[in-house]
Amino acid sequence: MADTLDLQSTIAMLKAVSQAVIDQTDVLTDADLAIGDGDHGIGMRRGFEGALEGLEAAPESIEAAFKAVGTAIMSKTGGAAGAIFGTLFRAGSKPLAGRHALDGEGFAAFLDTGLEAVLKRGGVTEGQKTMIDAIAPAARAATANRGAGLAATVAAAASASLDGVEATKAMIATTGKARSLGERSLGHPDPGAISVSLILKAMQDFTAKA
Repeated sequence: MADTLDLQSTIAMLKAVSQAVIDQTDVLTDADLAIGDGDHGIGMRRGFEGALEGLEAAPESIEAAFKAVGTAIMSKTGGAAGAIFGTLFRAGSKPLAGRHALDGEGFAAFLDTGLEAVLKRGGVTEGQKTMIDAIAPAARAATANRGAGLAATVAAAASASLDGVEATKAMIATTGKARSLGERSLGHPDPGAISVSLILKAMQDFTAKA
């Protein structure tokens, strides 16, 4: 289990995350077909395929690596997901400036800063059946465990995000494409929240083995 990751290992982790999202395209598509228009999986695949390309350019810092992922998502994913997930990684990269290793503190700062930027950009709050319902509890869990080493911090965040995905099943969508469904959105998890949990689970798997 890794307490920290150096630059090359951080890039490797982000590549693993990108591939994990690409591999789950059908899962995200099916989730979105239930309460949206079914394009979330394809959009996320495009964004993370772009992220893989950006990471092949060998970013020169941990901040640059996270920013490269966000820039690719923002330009390739399209729609609200591109803006939101791109913002998560681009804004979340800022507190990583000057860090030569990714540790629990840095990871918690990534989630916290990214969440703050997404809240500002999206104009939504917890409880509205969006990706916020997975990323907000993940950020809180990471902050609470930030001194326990990177692997433990990431694991806590990943677990909290899964609880968040589960919680969205009981929520009625009040924003986004699912809003028009009203109570028919009950029982279905939010696709964006699922994407958050996939990203964090891939990070957990990587740091557990590093």
